[in-house]
Amino acid sequence: MRKIIASLFISLDGVVEAPDQWHFPYFNDEMGAAVDATFSAADTLLLGRKTYDSFAGAWPEREAAGGEDAGFAKKLGDARKIVVSRQDLSFTWRNSEQLKGGLVDAVTALKGEPGGDIAMSGSVSVVRELLAHGLLDELHLLVHPTALRKGMRLFDEGESAVPLRLLSSTTFSTGVLNLVYALAEATGDATYEDAKTHLPQNEE
Repeated sequence: MRKIIASLFISLDGVVEAPDQWHFPYFNDEMGAAVDATFSAADTLLLGRKTYDSFAGAWPEREAAGGEDAGFAKKLGDARKIVVSRQDLSFTWRNSEQLKGGLVDAVTALKGEPGGDIAMSGSVSVVRELLAHGLLDELHLLVHPTALRKGMRLFDEGESAVPLRLLSSTTFSTGVLNLVYALAEATGDATYEDAKTHLPQNEE
């Protein structure tokens, strides 16, 4: 079954909004390699409408310009791009289509199709819903060493916790942490009485 992998730039206090306004000072070769790795095994992009509009407004022009990022722009253009939206959409960027049907059923069916991984970038509301329904296989968080103190956060208030399991962690020279998580089983109940047995014990 195909994996869905979501990658997000995130601040130390959990903000994911408008990363173009704060993350570029931390972008170096290490981060570029991490971003490229997310897309290298993917032949499909799953995007929310706002993220798609942002991508479609920039990457086709960058591909046409033939600059140093043209290769990555072509990779995005060649990928199948599926856009999640409740509105009827029309597209000018090649290989773009709208997700048909309800998100959960449609994404479940998409994961069962033959093909490579399905990559996501941004698209926070879609990421939240896929996490809630257990459909996201990996969550890649590039945690920047800055507290923005305002803006939309990845995890909003809700009824249920989202337990995660750390798959890998890498520290970049900029101080950015590249954390890769998968969904985990609920941790169960515990109290201070359970935890205190792990504290250092006084020796008499």
